Amino acid sequence: MALVLHAGSGNKNAFKALIAAEYSGVKVDLVKDFQMGVSNKTPEFFKMNPIGKVPVLETPDGAVFESNAIARYVARLKADNPLYGSSLIDYAHIEQWMDFAATEVDANIGKWLYPRMGFYPYAAVSEETAIAALKRALGSLNTHLASNTFLVGHSVTLADIVLTCNLYLGFIRILTKSFTSEFPHVERYFWTMVNQPNFKKVIGDVKQAEAVPPVQKKAAPAKEQKPKEAKKEAPKEAPKPKADEKPAEEEAPKPKPKNPLDLLPPSKMILDDWKRLYSNTKTNFREVAIKGFWDMYDPEGYSLWFCDYKYNDENTVSFVTMNKVGGFLQRMDLCRKYAFGKMLVVGSEPPFKVKGLWLFRGSEIPKFVMDEVYDMELYEWTKVDLSDEAQKERVNAMIEDQEPFEGEALLDAKCFK
Repeated sequence: MALVLHAGSGNKNAFKALIAAEYSGVKVDLVKDFQMGVSNKTPEFFKMNPIGKVPVLETPDGAVFESNAIARYVARLKADNPLYGSSLIDYAHIEQWMDFAATEVDANIGKWLYPRMGFYPYAAVSEETAIAALKRALGSLNTHLASNTFLVGHSVTLADIVLTCNLYLGFIRILTKSFTSEFPHVERYFWTMVNQPNFKKVIGDVKQAEAVPPVQKKAAPAKEQKPKEAKKEAPKEAPKPKADEKPAEEEAPKPKPKNPLDLLPPSKMILDDWKRLYSNTKTNFREVAIKGFWDMYDPEGYSLWFCDYKYNDENTVSFVTMNKVGGFLQRMDLCRKYAFGKMLVVGSEPPFKVKGLWLFRGSEIPKFVMDEVYDMELYEWTKVDLSDEAQKERVNAMIEDQEPFEGEALLDAKCFK
């Protein structure tokens, strides 16, 4: 009996086994005419998976369910499969990243996407929590991929297959370019993976989502019609309130207080235009993006600030330092509408230095940022003196991620936009 995979043709969890089969030289047939909600509700299917979920792999020795288990089974059909690495520690790291892909990436993409699709009740607070957790996961992944082409070793492993398939749903449904551009190494990794021949043979062409899907509102249930009753004398109507009267218990909704920055005089600088220029400039960065920045910059409506971490002696571990910066940027989300920032981790060996450049709406650092982002007090903040050409050039170098920066190697650069 051949291996038969029960799932729909576009199921990202089924892709894991099919891609593993391509790398392993194993034949896996996708069942024909599978209908979700029909094919997986038959008595025969429940015998293979008692809870009726897909995918399920039918083998000569019995059925296997859960997508990662299926992918492992397929990979192990080939002796000494390089998808499992070449050592015990490789095997452990592959399992590690497969668990990370399931619990940190896939779970949080689902918590963001599925309520918007109407599969679960939507709650804005839960969505914010999921997005923050996903950003934390992708930030850590971005740090790892800054110095690694693949998750483990120097070739594709099962970890890459599982993680890419889990990212796939996010990239095509909800992770727009404006979201993923914060994680350039993750972007590079994903597009590298999905364009590998064995991936492309299964997945086909991939197009990134252009917008976050709107929340699907369920239609209100139709009102139940009551049977007609014998006609009764109509009760006397209460006097109707006058048009300009409101019931005593009903209060007019209080207007949401405006952010003080929204009350500033209009600025000639449109922050979104600058962010778009920064993101879209791939060549001649100095001539296009940097020149464009100074052409747009409005010193009356915006201010530029350098920040330097006060406790660089603590920065003795590279990934911990980079995660520290990533956490700071997550907490700055509350001012995304009013700010642009660059954070650099400088040095080729510890202790590493953390330096930043920030563009804020207004002539001072916004008070609500100082009050609500505790990291702010961990940095020394200095307003950029635009009359000083050396400071202006430092701004250029930080926007450009110039390396070496102030005579030292650039370990990492993160952008807040």
